[in-house]
Amino acid sequence: MPEKEYEETEVLKRASEGDRDAFGELYEHYIDRIFNYVYYRTGNTHDAEDLTARVFQRAMNHIHNYTDRGVPFSAWLYRIAHNLVANWHRDRSRKQEIPIHDVPVIKAQGNHPELSLVRSEEQEALLKLIRKLPPERQHLLILKFVENLSNSKIGQIMGRSEGAIKSLYHRTLLSLRDQADDQSLDLEGD
Repeated sequence: MPEKEYEETEVLKRASEGDRDAFGELYEHYIDRIFNYVYYRTGNTHDAEDLTARVFQRAMNHIHNYTDRGVPFSAWLYRIAHNLVANWHRDRSRKQEIPIHDVPVIKAQGNHPELSLVRSEEQEALLKLIRKLPPERQHLLILKFVENLSNSKIGQIMGRSEGAIKSLYHRTLLSLRDQADDQSLDLEGD
């Protein structure tokens, strides 16, 4: 068994027995990944911070119930995050836009600020399209492109086979392409 897995197994065991320092180690190890996941699903830094805190609060309150079922511990955290984000979206009556102060600043290469503006607009348009996808597909894209996880790991997290993940990924990309094509047609017609 690799050293890292053994250490996490021991930390998980101690955390499930009530060792708060052990839970703190898990928190430190996973906080950035869970925050990124939540941020990409909400598009808002403040809500992402709040929901991330709630993910870890819920995990800490229920760590004694955690059972190793052969999937990574991160899958349990992502499932908690997914459920909280789904509830957050359900509770919100309007779609969220990224506030101007939350839009990532992309530095221009060389002296061509117009390239930076075009890239920023393209990224914003893509994020809007992604946020229109069903939650399961958003979840897949975040795990694939933000977390850089393999199809196998994504399958473990989402409770699906690697083949099912490949198929869902393919259908998701086709759907995004179609939406992007429709959007560009709408823009040309304006």
